[in-house]
Parts: sequence; structure tokens; C-alpha cells
Amino acid sequence: MSENAIQTVGTILENLNPVLYRVELQNGKKIGAHLSKPLAEAGAVFSPQDRVVLEMTPFDFDQGRILRSL
Repeated sequence: MSENAIQTVGTILENLNPVLYRVELQNGKKIGAHLSKPLAEAGAVFSPQDRVVLEMTPFDFDQGRILRSL
């Protein structure tokens, strides 16, 4: 992503498919988030209540990319 990307922490709420999750941000907002390419290639799987680091653009606060777990 661009140098303007925003990193934040969220909590996994549910797994929607192998690479897409519903995540709750620290402010209570719920968004869709997909695995980053390295995580998807590694077959990463997250469970509800797992905390993850997300990357979002300043242009779209309704979706994000999961970078890693905490």
C-alpha cells in the first residue's frame, strides 16, 4: 500500500471465507478484512477473538488488510 496507509488493531469476529474476515476495530466499527498475500499463501487461519494488525487506506474505512496477529 501507499506510504499513507493506516495501521490499526482489530478483533476477529467471524470467518466469512478462507481469506475474508469480519473484524471489529478498537472504536467499535465493524469492517471486512482480507488476508495479506503472504498470510494467504501461508494458509493462515484466525479464530474469533484473535487480535490482528490491519492496514487501511485513508480513502476507505470499510475494509482492510490483515498483516499479522498480535
